[in-house]
Amino acid sequence: MKHKLVPISNVRNFDNKTMELRSKQFYEDIKQRRTIRDFTEKSVSKSIINNCILSAGTAPSGANMQPWHFAISGRSDIRKIIREQAEKEEKEFYERKASKEWLKALEPLGTNYSKPFLETAPYLICIFVKNYSLLKDGSRVKHYYATESVGIATGILITALHNAGLATLTHTPSPMRFLNKIFKRPDNERPFLLLVTGFPDKEAKIPDIEKFPLEKISTTI
Repeated sequence: MKHKLVPISNVRNFDNKTMELRSKQFYEDIKQRRTIRDFTEKSVSKSIINNCILSAGTAPSGANMQPWHFAISGRSDIRKIIREQAEKEEKEFYERKASKEWLKALEPLGTNYSKPFLETAPYLICIFVKNYSLLKDGSRVKHYYATESVGIATGILITALHNAGLATLTHTPSPMRFLNKIFKRPDNERPFLLLVTGFPDKEAKIPDIEKFPLEKISTTI
């Protein structure tokens, strides 16, 4: 069924000076975002997480299929199971699966298979991709550009959490299918990544790295 077309509302008509200021202020804020691996156990209101997920749900998607699901885990006994399963896969990755080139690329970051943040942080958000949906008669409806759409939504979620004052970590144990069972998600969904979020520990350390400058990530023709 064709969607009803309605007039666009809340159109912003900023002048160039205002847009310049807003864009610079946003950049100055978002460039402070860093990946954190050491979290405190300080609690975070669930309503904050919900608001950020609602923000992620505003992302554009192929044919407006909205092919995402955000499964939230607060601190509970399930988190111990998630950590055990993730570390099992990560240990296999670091000791057997990863190529020498991949391990060399990770070496400066100092990462390993130990993932205590999976238990420490107040929330884990497992993001699932729906490649298709199922109708009541069992037939499938394909979701177009599902991975790309979920990637955009995830970027908005990370930005929303940063805007709220929370730190994040993207974690992708491989394979991740064990997360379907833990979060009780159907077979037509596949885990995209685990997003860890909360407050950074006061003793947390981050790699001393810099993002590429504009001339290295952009061209104008």
